[in-house]
Amino acid sequence: MNGTREKGGFESTLRRNGRLSLNMTDDDTLDNELSEPGPGLRASLARLAGDFVVLGAGGKMGPTLVRLLARGLGDAGRITAVSRFSDQRARRSIEATGARTLSTDLLDPDQVARLPDAANVVYMAGQKFGTTGQEARTWAVNAFAAGLAAYRYRDARMVAFSTGNVYPLWPAGSDGPSESDPVAPIGEYAQSALARERILTDASARYGTSTAILRLNYATEPRYGVLRDIADRVRTGQPVDLRMGWVNLIWQADANAAALMAFAHTAAPPRVLNLTGPKVSVRDIAGRFGRRWGVSPVFTGTEESTALLSNPGQAQALFGPPPTGLDTQIDRISRWIEEGGDTLDRPTHFEEREGQF
Repeated sequence: MNGTREKGGFESTLRRNGRLSLNMTDDDTLDNELSEPGPGLRASLARLAGDFVVLGAGGKMGPTLVRLLARGLGDAGRITAVSRFSDQRARRSIEATGARTLSTDLLDPDQVARLPDAANVVYMAGQKFGTTGQEARTWAVNAFAAGLAAYRYRDARMVAFSTGNVYPLWPAGSDGPSESDPVAPIGEYAQSALARERILTDASARYGTSTAILRLNYATEPRYGVLRDIADRVRTGQPVDLRMGWVNLIWQADANAAALMAFAHTAAPPRVLNLTGPKVSVRDIAGRFGRRWGVSPVFTGTEESTALLSNPGQAQALFGPPPTGLDTQIDRISRWIEEGGDTLDRPTHFEEREGQF
């Protein structure tokens, strides 16, 4: 199926009978909104035999990805979600789908060796925030753990999350780098993320593991992401930093759907895809939130000539453009905030230009 676009599978998960759902006042409702599979995704998953393991399932995107996978398969018994599960709410959310959870240290070779067999593996484990001062652990989490997982699941099909941070800053007037452009990661987080890619690529060469590597920039939802960061600053009168004047964004539901459809496009050597949406202006985003709330955004700095960007053309050729546009994302996040919805309270540091996280 390589090179074939998945028809009808990359739909927004926010629509009901052609209208946006309005009931988003609690986490469970939101998680359901973020995990409704479209018919194309259901058809894609139906072609995949065997069980699924999701490694690093307790993070920001994992619970909704597992929920989306369970609903798309119609058989949560085929899924094992693996994480340390320091966030018990995430574990409860996953278990509510009927999927099995395993509390596992992915840095422990013995524990990894005991993980259940699976034909299909989603690799989501990683560390970004807190890298500064914990560089050694960041490399262990982002690179060593990937090596353990790659060996344990060398006979499986794997979809692995990476990051657009592996690219250098790119001219802001361009569409950003494509997958064939050279990488030049800035800072130890990005360097360790590239190490993860290299290890997975080597494992694919050694064992013939069919793999897709997804360079993600930036997933958003009402509790977390670049849009939430900017919204909070505008609403509270804090300055919005304009030095990183442009960003690529994708709704988390759309990113998870594309990740699961990427199982149809794995290869050895790995298929690398930039997983994101179109480039948008930070100044424009702040202005939209400001107009919504009748306030004038406060800015600091000015737009520099380069930004952290990614060209998503190859992924869009396979899956179509992400259907949840910027207007919908801003409206959804605004209403979540207005209705008192919670936050993960994890700033993305999207404005960081020196790779210090």
